[in-house]
Amino acid sequence: MPLLTRLVALVALALLAACTKPVVWAPEADVIAARYQHDGPTEIVVFNVINNETGRGEHSAMMINAPSQRVLFDPAGTWTHPDAPERHDVHYGFDERQLYRYTYYHARRTHHVLIQHLQVPPETAEYILRLAEQEGPVPDAYCAKSIVHILNQVPGYEWIRSGFQPNRLSEQFGTIAGVVEERIYSDAEPTERQQYTE
Repeated sequence: MPLLTRLVALVALALLAACTKPVVWAPEADVIAARYQHDGPTEIVVFNVINNETGRGEHSAMMINAPSQRVLFDPAGTWTHPDAPERHDVHYGFDERQLYRYTYYHARRTHHVLIQHLQVPPETAEYILRLAEQEGPVPDAYCAKSIVHILNQVPGYEWIRSGFQPNRLSEQFGTIAGVVEERIYSDAEPTERQQYTE
């Protein structure tokens, strides 16, 4: 094999390795043990982590409260917690403590979190949960795009246009009748790698 061909092959392999996220697949026993059913309305909740200085959305995620269980789909996210076992960007056992931990992992002096709630029929929430389980693992920078890909498969949400910008997703999602928004701010100082596991 010529030297140039070998170099090209090595570079291609290096690029592929850089774009491949490690596979996270929690054991079945951990996922079953963590299962959490929330007694609130069936809904989907879109998160947008927004830079306070620039107003730019920097990460999207989606919580799904289905009749069977509540989970977090955190595509290409960095948040983890031992009580929320993960399989391909889906975190199970997403109870109120995990919701708090996740929110304040992102909300800090430099960023706030836009949270958009939308109640959906139980069967729709279950369908979106199944789609989320099939979506990951998601490559870096594809967080908003992967959520739109899921929503585009749900009747009534095919119109949402795809893109990489979390703000674009939030702006479109916010036009849906029934969406309720809140913003979470914090004075916590950022760290090199945000941790909130208490």
